[in-house]
Amino acid sequence: MKNIKVLGIGLLCGLMSCSQQIPQQDYESLEEISFNDQWKFSRGKKADAMKKDFNDASWKSLDLPHDWAIEEPFDIAYNSRTGGLPVHGEAWYRKEFNVPSKMEGKKAFIHFEGVMNNAEVFINGKKIGERPYGYIGFELDMTQYLNFGEINTVAVKCAPEDLSARWYPGAGIYRDVWVEFKHPIHIAFDGTFIKTPVISEEKAELVIDIDVVNSLEKQSSIDIETIVQNQKGEKVGNITKSYKLDKNAQKTVSQTLTIEQPEIWSMENPHLYSAVTYIKQGDEVLDKYVSSFGVREIEFLAKEGFLLNGERIQLKGVCLHHDQGPLGAAVNRRAKERQLQIMKDMGVNAIRTSHNPPSKVLLELCDKMGLVVIDEAFDNWKIGKVENGYNKDWDKWSEIDLRAMIRRDRNHPSIIMWSIGNEILEQTKKDGWKEARRLARITKSEDTSRPVTAGFNYHPLAIVNKLAHEIDVVGFNYFPMRYEKILEEYPEWIVYGSETSSCTSSRGYYDLPVEPKVAEGSKQVTSYDLVGPPWAYPPDLEFDMLEKSPRILGEFMWTGFDYLGEPTPFGGKDNWTNGYWNGDWPSHSSYFGAADLCGFPKDRYFLYQSQWTKTPMVHVLPHWNWDGKEGEIIPIHAFTNAEEVELFVNGKSFGKKVKGVDLTPIKMTHRDWKKKGPMMSKYRLSWDVPFTPGKIEVVAYTDKKEVARKVIKTAGKPHHIVLEADRNLIASDGKDLSYVTVKVVDKDGNFCYTASNDIQFEVSGDGKIAGVGNGDATSVTPHKGKHMEVFNGLALAIIQGTKNASSPIKLTATAEGLASAETIISFQQSL
Repeated sequence: MKNIKVLGIGLLCGLMSCSQQIPQQDYESLEEISFNDQWKFSRGKKADAMKKDFNDASWKSLDLPHDWAIEEPFDIAYNSRTGGLPVHGEAWYRKEFNVPSKMEGKKAFIHFEGVMNNAEVFINGKKIGERPYGYIGFELDMTQYLNFGEINTVAVKCAPEDLSARWYPGAGIYRDVWVEFKHPIHIAFDGTFIKTPVISEEKAELVIDIDVVNSLEKQSSIDIETIVQNQKGEKVGNITKSYKLDKNAQKTVSQTLTIEQPEIWSMENPHLYSAVTYIKQGDEVLDKYVSSFGVREIEFLAKEGFLLNGERIQLKGVCLHHDQGPLGAAVNRRAKERQLQIMKDMGVNAIRTSHNPPSKVLLELCDKMGLVVIDEAFDNWKIGKVENGYNKDWDKWSEIDLRAMIRRDRNHPSIIMWSIGNEILEQTKKDGWKEARRLARITKSEDTSRPVTAGFNYHPLAIVNKLAHEIDVVGFNYFPMRYEKILEEYPEWIVYGSETSSCTSSRGYYDLPVEPKVAEGSKQVTSYDLVGPPWAYPPDLEFDMLEKSPRILGEFMWTGFDYLGEPTPFGGKDNWTNGYWNGDWPSHSSYFGAADLCGFPKDRYFLYQSQWTKTPMVHVLPHWNWDGKEGEIIPIHAFTNAEEVELFVNGKSFGKKVKGVDLTPIKMTHRDWKKKGPMMSKYRLSWDVPFTPGKIEVVAYTDKKEVARKVIKTAGKPHHIVLEADRNLIASDGKDLSYVTVKVVDKDGNFCYTASNDIQFEVSGDGKIAGVGNGDATSVTPHKGKHMEVFNGLALAIIQGTKNASSPIKLTATAEGLASAETIISFQQSL
């Protein structure tokens, strides 16, 4: 359920060009207009950059969304905690636009979905507003500052500070920008709230709250008509009512209507309705507002858990930061869609937006893809975690930003909980509960249809100091061994693992012997998945504790994807020097993900898949390229959702192992497990095998029948490159992407698991390279470039078409000593 404005078509040239007028029909259609194109950008302090006549001819021209930091080289001079990229400093964006004289009398608004951060906005040299928090959208009224019939200038100053976040925040106008010209009588920004208090197979009763603004100097009478349409665009309900509006006032009105035999939003069938609301005076339509929503029922019960439409759903969740790997923080719909699909393929059904309000695009995609969401507001409250954190703006802005998040997102059916905070330090204060109560009350004053939650990491302080008592659903981070005791002491509580595991690994990298530690001198972490900081533990432990405590709603593992910044387990507090986290440079991105920074699955991805999916699968690790270790014992692990697995090495069977019966000892360093010795895991099967070159093969069986198999071969010398595009047909809208996986293989086509060749890229046709990467947390090759070394055999090139493209894109990949490869990406008409 979310608020969406209809996007304009064929209107950009008028608004974006200084020499053309905006076609009147574009405004008669009452549409919100993309304001992303043809901006000017420059970094550094500019004393007069807000002025209308400022000379920006030498500035860089670009389209939004834009993240300036990801465009720069990695450098030890920048804080590796925030990605080793220049996420701080002053920068300016400017844009000229022409507003026809005929638009005078309209209300003119500009809407930023997110500016990182400390944004100040100017129209024709006059400051019209500001927003410190980079993760929240805001709308500003620019009517009185515009010169109708003339060229106007909008200027945006960004001034993000170093150490404003614990991870890579990005920098600049990194989300979409819109403008809208409204009648003085119109629906307010994020101005509808659609509730479904009655749902059955026969009918769904809708209550639609509509915030209406009358900015005229007189009382006005209006009609409000709302038409509800199903996903096919068919009308399934409508209502029209008359209202009187006081002058210069805002009023909330409610409309109630019924949908017969509603199609219920669920994970399997995420059906979306739209409510099209018109404000009318006689035959004249003053405003039109489209709200997308879903009909669904959620319940949280102490004994039954989380119920979606009456069915218990175990939350199989991941925490996701907002960056998109090689693309940085600049929001791209296809990038988000790919991230979510990779997670769904792992078995994920829930997302926690860690630790801030997400982009609107992510929530729209979760609505369409049937994923449920914990929408999170803050990483800290009054007590800061980093030098320039949000605590500096807390007193003035926290209520404003929390309300803005809820009002923006309240119509999304995917959202099931509002999170007011993550690991907030007020847990350690005896009066910390007061702030928790304040935020919970603000949340409930905006929406009572969803529970309030938070993620607590100080156990038992969150309970002792009563913060946990102030929220509806209690999240605990990294204390699975205490679930049973918590439920015994508080049987009425509803509890889940708001952050779990926090295991670290590097894709395709293995240390021997298998130990829960980083090899001396290494900046990589073994993919046997045992290593983590003191609070962390392998996924096996969480699986086991959830089985033993079935009342727990489920888990949100940390994290679905690697993310830029926070390079744990490297760069810890002992390495702080003058506020920098550079003790373990060049490590500059996290190792936590089940998928790496490029979206390539790590071994742990398949461990979760073996627990969270039903389609038969089997996975085996490690690789089988161990030159110089012939005859040495190599531990082999297999993950499956089948009943048993048989291992073959060069055709010889090493026997079957039964899942849940044949156990694998795994060592842990979690603070609650230090004296317990190895855990006997029933979630992974293992064999100890002497290495001989050739192949290893695992065959999975259920009911004695083969259901899945996986083969890994010893590769020869790297011979040639293989390119695999996730899509060879993309839209010609200038935004769509094709993700091209780059593989190095031997002469027989066997994947070279340890290859590290440097790949050069060349593009021809109507396209460009939007980003490159390899998933290596220590690679300092820029993400905006034309080459990238493969990491353990893989790299990624992200290809983006140009606007109105027609000539197919050819991507060519070459490397010294390897046969080259190419792939073609063609275009379809923009939707």
